[in-house]
Amino acid sequence: MNRKITTAALAVVLVPVAAPSASAEPLAARAYVDTRARDCAGSGSGCSPGIVVHHWHRRGAQARGVGWVYASREGVRSGTARWLVKAPGAAWKTGGGWKAATRTGSFVEASWGRDGHTGPKYPRNTKVCVEFRGLSTKACVTLK
Repeated sequence: MNRKITTAALAVVLVPVAAPSASAEPLAARAYVDTRARDCAGSGSGCSPGIVVHHWHRRGAQARGVGWVYASREGVRSGTARWLVKAPGAAWKTGGGWKAATRTGSFVEASWGRDGHTGPKYPRNTKVCVEFRGLSTKACVTLK
């Protein structure tokens, strides 16, 4: 006995199964853990210098990708900054070269990289620091 299934009947059966719910996020987005780590090396109310690092990794992975690094310094009109990286058991390396910081109100800021899962990868527990030329204090975070 031959049965004919019309296209409309097939669509009624498949649509509820194939359509994702409005609250479901894409599988690729759930595969990553995105984190922003921040620190302030200054004492008191000022943050001089300050650091924010966006890092990401796949669930269960030991490597951490650094998407972007942000450096800030309060109470100055100009400055030049760079970021450094130290993997566990390795020497310090320059992550991003010296960059002129842009003035924004009462502080200056510089940033490297871009958003998303881009940028260099480092082992877990790598230390990332920013430093400003002429300032001995560094602000650092550890990639957990």
